[in-house]
Amino acid sequence: MKAKWLAGVLVGAMAISPIQPAAAAEERGIEDEIIYDVLIDRFFNKGIQNDYEVRAQDPAAFSGGDFAGAADQLMHVKDMGFTLMSIGPVFASSTYDGKQVLDYAQLERHFGTVEELQTLIETAHQQEVRLMVDLPTQGVSKDHIWATENPEWFTENENGTLALDTANPQVQEELISAASAFIQKYEIDGLRLQDAPELDKGFIERFSEEIKSVRDIYVISDQEMEETPGLDAVVMPGAEELLRGAYKNFDQPASGLPELLEESDGKLVRVDSLLGSRFTADVVAEKGFPPTRWRLLLTQLMTMEGIPVIQYGSETAMNGTQLPESHQILDLAVEAELIDHITNLTQLRNTSEAMRTGETEVLHAEDGWIVYKRFNDEESWIIAINNSSETKSINLPADVIGSDKEMRGLFEGDVVRQEGNGEYRITLDREIGETFHITEERGLNTAYFAALAVLYVVFMLFIWFVWRKGKQRKADEAAKKTA
Repeated sequence: MKAKWLAGVLVGAMAISPIQPAAAAEERGIEDEIIYDVLIDRFFNKGIQNDYEVRAQDPAAFSGGDFAGAADQLMHVKDMGFTLMSIGPVFASSTYDGKQVLDYAQLERHFGTVEELQTLIETAHQQEVRLMVDLPTQGVSKDHIWATENPEWFTENENGTLALDTANPQVQEELISAASAFIQKYEIDGLRLQDAPELDKGFIERFSEEIKSVRDIYVISDQEMEETPGLDAVVMPGAEELLRGAYKNFDQPASGLPELLEESDGKLVRVDSLLGSRFTADVVAEKGFPPTRWRLLLTQLMTMEGIPVIQYGSETAMNGTQLPESHQILDLAVEAELIDHITNLTQLRNTSEAMRTGETEVLHAEDGWIVYKRFNDEESWIIAINNSSETKSINLPADVIGSDKEMRGLFEGDVVRQEGNGEYRITLDREIGETFHITEERGLNTAYFAALAVLYVVFMLFIWFVWRKGKQRKADEAAKKTA
């Protein structure tokens, strides 16, 4: 797969319509990001000095992951092509996932020190990877530092945690003050508001405005919700359920996919939420093969409008039906095929503006067989995903592709040219996704064949020369024997 991708990149580089590289890190907007979503505790354990009462065998306990480990393994994230790493909550907490906050003014001691978090941020920025932190407010610890003096700021949840009343002006002041102090001390690039749909809308708008006056960073939601003033992006409602249902097995209904493709612009799109079960669990329940299902789903996720959000462990097809089972420790010693596929797709998205912000035209959608076009004024792509149990074909007219063009597949290596009837015929085997770059038809590569001809002549001359030398040597040896 990797070799085919590299060949495709070389073909694209020689195409008449070149693919422009992504904007530099300081010029990126939220629509240019590809987000990798982790929990510090479950990513990588660099040292044991902060392993306080760690019980790796207990899925509900701290496992030892820390800031130093995240910095140490940052190249895993960078090499896969992600541009923004969300590291979850980092404040002092009574739980490994950081949600049950004890104090917004302190870092969780299991995760590491002030210096280690600053090193992680600096390392990420050196690699042009942005860093985002979660801000929990609706499930904090009953021992939260504010709870004793200001119990009226909270309501109690069924599980015994506390929810801050974000409509309360005093609560708003304290949260804004705490977040402002945090981003002044740590140069992170974004804050994700946890349980965002439950927050007061006025608070969200005010929080974002005041935070951005301190430093212009992203403020996004963590759950599905409608667009809300103050949020740079929200998780698209219904997208996760729709995509998981469409790709958990082959021959699944395509209803809803065309609308999803055309309406996801500017929204966060994810399929493997850290809030519950993993997509792999859906596949296993259908008795499917997770790597194949993941490859097809990721092909759509990375080539559609919206901002892709990939959870840690998706690259290893991590399983789990509920928390904390779905928050396993990341195993980096895994088969690389799925990681390579993610890398190929992120490279494509990072180098193609049309894939990130271009328009979408759905050309065909039936059960398990979807074809769509991504394009802008400079470049055009055709994405074909055959998630069915049989080989599929489609004829695309010249008014979609253009005349005298060719379509070069980046993953399977196919080249599709205009036929005598003026159409372009795409054929894909079952459970295959392909991305075609539309370029000017190149025809026969005369320079290539000329070079082959010259190489052949030189090779034959070399053979002839060796033969003549060998014949002369034998003649000389025979002459010596008869002398």
